[in-house]
Amino acid sequence: MKLSEREELLRCIDTTSFAIDDVALYLDTHPKDKAALEYYEKVNTLRQQAVKEYTTHFGPLTIDDVNTKNMWSWIQEPWPWEMER
Repeated sequence: MKLSEREELLRCIDTTSFAIDDVALYLDTHPKDKAALEYYEKVNTLRQQAVKEYTTHFGPLTIDDVNTKNMWSWIQEPWPWEMER
């Protein structure tokens, strides 16, 4: 099954969010681990890029991503769970 661009971005956001949470828990007990800090930065950058791309093409994922320049964009696009299957 081939994923749509929207589904691929959501999967990227989900997996990078999980990785960030996981490494953050590790860093709570190993705050000076350089490899873990570098991994956190790498995965956080990937997640930010995916969220930005998703927001640009498909609308906001969270209230923090709303574009208010011309109108309240929060309600314009289908919700992530309303994707066509």
